[in-house]
Amino acid sequence: MTYDVVIIGAGAAGLMCAAQAGYAGKRVLVIDHANKAGKKILMSGGGRCNFTNLATTPQHFYSTNPAFCISALKRYRPEHFVELVERHDVDYVEKTPGQLFCSTSAKEIVRMLLTECEWAGAEVALSAQITRVEEQGSAMRLSTSIGKIDAGVVVVASGGLSIPTMGASGFGYDLARQFGLEVLPTTPGLVPFTLSDQWKARASELSGVSLPVTVNTRLKAFNEPMLFTHRGLSGPGMLQASSVWSPGEAIEIDLLPQHDAQALLHHAREHTPKRQLVTWLMDHFPKRVAQSLMDWYPDGNDTQPLAQYSNSQLQLWAERLNRWQLKPAGTEGWRTAEVTMGGVDTQSISSKTFEVKGLPQLRFIGEVLDVTGELGGYNFQWAWASGVACGQAC
Repeated sequence: MTYDVVIIGAGAAGLMCAAQAGYAGKRVLVIDHANKAGKKILMSGGGRCNFTNLATTPQHFYSTNPAFCISALKRYRPEHFVELVERHDVDYVEKTPGQLFCSTSAKEIVRMLLTECEWAGAEVALSAQITRVEEQGSAMRLSTSIGKIDAGVVVVASGGLSIPTMGASGFGYDLARQFGLEVLPTTPGLVPFTLSDQWKARASELSGVSLPVTVNTRLKAFNEPMLFTHRGLSGPGMLQASSVWSPGEAIEIDLLPQHDAQALLHHAREHTPKRQLVTWLMDHFPKRVAQSLMDWYPDGNDTQPLAQYSNSQLQLWAERLNRWQLKPAGTEGWRTAEVTMGGVDTQSISSKTFEVKGLPQLRFIGEVLDVTGELGGYNFQWAWASGVACGQAC
């Protein structure tokens, strides 16, 4: 079997790349060990796939080489993908500003990509194992469960380590190392935090409760909701923070974002001195959270009126509300992580063609590279952009 382009991985980046290379007149094969194409697409966004973000800029991505993503993102923008979606009559909604989701099911995006591959003449082989990839002069040879395959170009779109139940593996990283590329340390990203001891029990008691918060990490602040879980803290704010968090670090959570808790408390003491602190808290938080805050701290008193709170006591409560300090025990790890931080070092990759410098018949795209987006459709936009750039250059 001989192909111009063989793409390893039938995910977002791989299928997009296959269609582009096929339309350019190349004979293309996509090969994947999974029994279904686009598995991660299907489960993303609660099954509705947050397929892009209209506000995408390079600033929404993490990489040790931050300039690398600029070229591809500039050449294939969110509006280009929206045009493709509309051409295939996929209905979509903008759930929050910039974030576009399928109206019904992520299956529509997978159907669209497979249709594009079919129209472009690209073949897709599933449930196929790759046992070896080797250089064959100026081409490549793959040993697989469906036979030996010769390829002018091999594109690695095998993804990262997140959600192993979807078939994620370190195959792409092993292949990169085989050909002498550096693989930067990988960690789970966009993943819930776990807590230990008393804080785990406290979070568990509030499981299912969501609050608007600002979470501050050493590198960045995120103004998005937080969700209490049986194991710790989740929700968009915590997922975002996890991508820039290092084990052992504390995070600071503002439970009253854009409000000065100390000023509010002083105002309440002056104007409603007979009021109890717990009833004031219930004005700003769900009842369960307000009562829990009183229970967590020994100086909390359900019957004591605000008039009896000193300035120093109000300051202490204000710090708890505006600067709640918490040290996560860890994260839920690869099992629930949405993305992989780190990956193949982009210093060895062309930002224009995605070929390995000095070995143009080998290319890497998508999540396997050290380029990771924030939450909100950015990672899919990177998959589309890197897939298009590589596919058109094959």
